[in-house]
Amino acid sequence: MRNRVKISSKESSEDLGVSKKQTKGKDVVTAKRSAFAVLALFVLVIQGIWAVHHYQFESLPAPLTAKQVGKRGFSEEAAMKHVEELTRLGPHPVGSDALELGLQYVLAAAEEIKKTAHWEVDVEVDLFHASSGANILVGGLFKGRTLVYSDLTHVVLRISPKYASEAGDSAILVSSHIDTVFSGEGAGDCSSCVAVMLELARGISHWAHGFKNSVIFLFNTGEEEGLNGAHSFITQHPWSSTVRMAIDLEAMGIGGTSAIFQAGPSPWAIENYALVAKYPSGQILAQDLFTSGVIKSATDFQVYKEVAGLSGLDFAYADNTAVYHTKNDKLKLLKPGSLQHLGENMLAFLLHTAASSQLSKGNAMAANEKSDGDTAIYFDILGTYMVVFRQRLANMLYNSVILQSMMIWGTSIVMGGSTAAISLALSILSILLMWICSLSFSTAVAFILPLISSSPVPFIANPLIVGGLFASPAFLGALIGQHIGYVILKTYISRAFSKRMENLSPVVQGNWAKLEAERWLYKSGLLQWFILLVVGHYFKVGSSYLALAWLVLPAFAYGLLEATLSPARVPKALKTITLLLGLFVPFLISGGMFIRLAGTVVGMAVRFDRNPGGNPEWLGSVILAVYVSAVICLTLVYLISYVHISGAKNFIAIASVTVFVLSLTAVISGLIPPFTEDVSRAVNVVHVVDASGKYEEPSSYISLFSTTPGKLTKEVEHIGEGFVCGRENAVDFVTFTASYSCLTKDDSVNGWSKSDIPILKVESDSRTDVRLTEVTIDAKVSTRWSLAINTNEIEDFRLKDAENGEELIQIGGKSGVDGWHIIQYSGGKNAPTRFDLSLYWAKNQTQGQNGLLLKLRTDVDRLTPKVKRVLEKLPSWCSLFGKSTSPQTLSFLSNLRVDF
Repeated sequence: MRNRVKISSKESSEDLGVSKKQTKGKDVVTAKRSAFAVLALFVLVIQGIWAVHHYQFESLPAPLTAKQVGKRGFSEEAAMKHVEELTRLGPHPVGSDALELGLQYVLAAAEEIKKTAHWEVDVEVDLFHASSGANILVGGLFKGRTLVYSDLTHVVLRISPKYASEAGDSAILVSSHIDTVFSGEGAGDCSSCVAVMLELARGISHWAHGFKNSVIFLFNTGEEEGLNGAHSFITQHPWSSTVRMAIDLEAMGIGGTSAIFQAGPSPWAIENYALVAKYPSGQILAQDLFTSGVIKSATDFQVYKEVAGLSGLDFAYADNTAVYHTKNDKLKLLKPGSLQHLGENMLAFLLHTAASSQLSKGNAMAANEKSDGDTAIYFDILGTYMVVFRQRLANMLYNSVILQSMMIWGTSIVMGGSTAAISLALSILSILLMWICSLSFSTAVAFILPLISSSPVPFIANPLIVGGLFASPAFLGALIGQHIGYVILKTYISRAFSKRMENLSPVVQGNWAKLEAERWLYKSGLLQWFILLVVGHYFKVGSSYLALAWLVLPAFAYGLLEATLSPARVPKALKTITLLLGLFVPFLISGGMFIRLAGTVVGMAVRFDRNPGGNPEWLGSVILAVYVSAVICLTLVYLISYVHISGAKNFIAIASVTVFVLSLTAVISGLIPPFTEDVSRAVNVVHVVDASGKYEEPSSYISLFSTTPGKLTKEVEHIGEGFVCGRENAVDFVTFTASYSCLTKDDSVNGWSKSDIPILKVESDSRTDVRLTEVTIDAKVSTRWSLAINTNEIEDFRLKDAENGEELIQIGGKSGVDGWHIIQYSGGKNAPTRFDLSLYWAKNQTQGQNGLLLKLRTDVDRLTPKVKRVLEKLPSWCSLFGKSTSPQTLSFLSNLRVDF
């Protein structure tokens, strides 16, 4: 006997939350939601998310003057004077005269702090000259590399209470770097950090008489060449043994909020920071992305954690990441309030932790916490309050929610029978269709852009255009995909109702089916977040708390206002308050962060192609499109479920298409340029002298390449100078390969001499039980070079300073990537240039007759006449780009073949 449902017309109109109209004298149930209400919801969500982002990441404290803060406070006005002095030096990389001036300036500022300190505070200043060293990091950006350094100088400042000698045995390290890359003056990276440290040191020098721990400020050099400054301090300076916690200050952009993007492994530091910081800022999602390798970068914090075994915090400015390591990292773009934000947070944190008696337990605590995995999960709410809880508590919460979710879903399916099971399957289908359509629409745009635009990444200078180019088609695709699933689901439910509710008219049955389908679409959004929670919990992903929030709160709102366990319930329209109640907190804690991360992805497109021309032009845009689609499908799934029974579908679709067309038109027409003078394309100009043996005489040419996706046709036309572009002009720069390059040999014989060409000379080759080859490396005029060693042929090696016999790299502990181990060497002006390399061959050699055994590139920061002329003609929307693996403006290539 079938179950039949009987309702009155009053129930169907009033209690069910649907409208009623007269049709031939009969009451007809109509499932329809106000289009204005739906549009109002969309406006509210969009404006709300943007308001959250603005308040969380754009609202900065007012800069304070020295008079306002007095002796003990933090003044951005005072700190900015340091930034101005350091940026006035221009680029100051390792080995440059400008860096020597920068060191002298910081040293003088430190000495002034010593003079003006509180009479009960001991301030020690050390100009530390590090001896040669080698840094082999296990993972991250420098895996498979040995970072060798020499002739580095740092300024070290220690502040401690004069009459508490035990404080000298326990210290907090605050660290940043003075040096910059050769391509920028480094206002953000990291003159801003150095300035904050100097102002912090000045303030703390008037507080430290009450401390139980000392504070060490390390102003290091060599960070940009491979974290060498941090490594030399940790391994060589006598004060390093007293450090119990490390704080690193960095910049991945220029200004804005300085947020924590790495913390731990001990939770102690982040927990205490959350207690006292005035404007707490930090997201464990950034830490998850950084440690996963998605963000290709490294900071000194890796050395402090991996080499020294320390816990602590890693801060970074991340506004306008597109200017990173380019000429646009300049003073005028440093946003007011940025230094005040970091300075006040750090001052409160240092005053709190330096006075703590628990810090001396830091190393042991870090080791114990790391071993049992009870790390911290953290995130800030609107940059005003920080939530921190332990992984152990997270495990309990996640396990509880996962089990309860499974019980609720299982119970509802058992009570609903086969109809509920099939409806669940079809709602899952709607989710899949939503993802497929959304990804298809947005990635199609990414594939098309290189064909119709002057740049495959036309959104870098104007990130807001991402909304029109990718978010609009992604949202339209999500709406269409879910609507297709809705129609399929509604059709099935209508058939099921027709069998169970024969006493109702087909019109009523159809309208009830619409309402029931809407509910299943809402619940399907819960299901995708449930899957993410399970996966994140299994892999111990810190940012799994996001899945928890987006699952529990919408589910709670639904259960409170909508749900019933009765299998014979009457469908009702979802209440608007259900959506508002369920999504308010999730959007509050993550809406601004999702926008911020999109901006970071946009900025990283400038340096996306680590091997220029090695990736398809569309790849960077595809990654951004996938990210935008994923955020829309995950966060707007509940909101989209409200659209299908409203009259707003057509308007929303037309509005999405209109925004997309207008954005695309602006890009194609050039109304919105991909790059500007302040947000540049990364382009490198290198005078290459190739003495690798491919030619009888050294070949000299100028190479022009870019880490920003896209060909250089427009730039070459602007420059002239006889450049020819193509993949046939690939250049192996040892640390990377410029697969697409523009070359010219015109006027390339000036500005260098044969005496500058490095030499790889085989001194001996003994073939006993273990084949040993002794090679001399003479880098000539260069104190910055990269050497690749073929690990298919060479099992191990040793490197010595030929001038004094000092062993720089010992036997053992080597690893390779793609068959090569790379040595990156950098040093000051007095660094050695001649080295002895001992190569121990593998027993099972490949016996390659035409392969290379060694590849050498030496760099010189010198402008030859041709390069100078090219740089003068370089378009204003272009900038040189520097990093540890980049060649400088003059490079020499040499190699040694296997069959030497």
